[in-house]
Amino acid sequence: MKFDVNKTALLIVDLQNDNISKGGKFEESGAVEHAKKQNVVENIRTMAEKAREVGIPVFHNLFVVEKGAKGLGDRAPIFRAIAETGSIVRGTWGAEAVDGVKPKEGDFVIEKSRMSSFNGTPLDTLLRGLGIETIIVTGVWTNMAVEHTCRDGADSGYNVVISTDGTSTINKEWQEAALNYAMNNIAEKMTTEEIVSNM
Repeated sequence: MKFDVNKTALLIVDLQNDNISKGGKFEESGAVEHAKKQNVVENIRTMAEKAREVGIPVFHNLFVVEKGAKGLGDRAPIFRAIAETGSIVRGTWGAEAVDGVKPKEGDFVIEKSRMSSFNGTPLDTLLRGLGIETIIVTGVWTNMAVEHTCRDGADSGYNVVISTDGTSTINKEWQEAALNYAMNNIAEKMTTEEIVSNM
């Protein structure tokens, strides 16, 4: 699959310190270790650098929680966990994009407070304004935020590509469940090498 650089965008989902950095709020979940095994930071950096080089827009989709988790809601266990751990709070180190894949000039930065990067954000409006037809989805929480973003992207009419080694979650079992079951018939699966070589 050769990407049309004028109709493709790269999405980086929830690649933030609390999610995958040592000392982050979710370190004990296994997310830090799995991200390292996936080489996810380096792989996403490689894709982002190539995307910028060829003119593909890069979107950083950051989950941001207000202090005290105001407005987050507590009906879903995932949101209760975020509130209880005091994670990804605006203005904190934990909410910042990880070193090596921080937004650069010309990139788009979108804040969200739900799993999908499309929910309650201007992402769809911006993608359509740019004439985007294909989204390459990378980032963390493959079985949650990444999966939700892929599903909403497909429902919104985009061709969706998910990076198999540019995504990570808490362990190999959850990663494989997301890629090999949840994403079947939703997204095309490609490695970082395949994505970069087709940009």
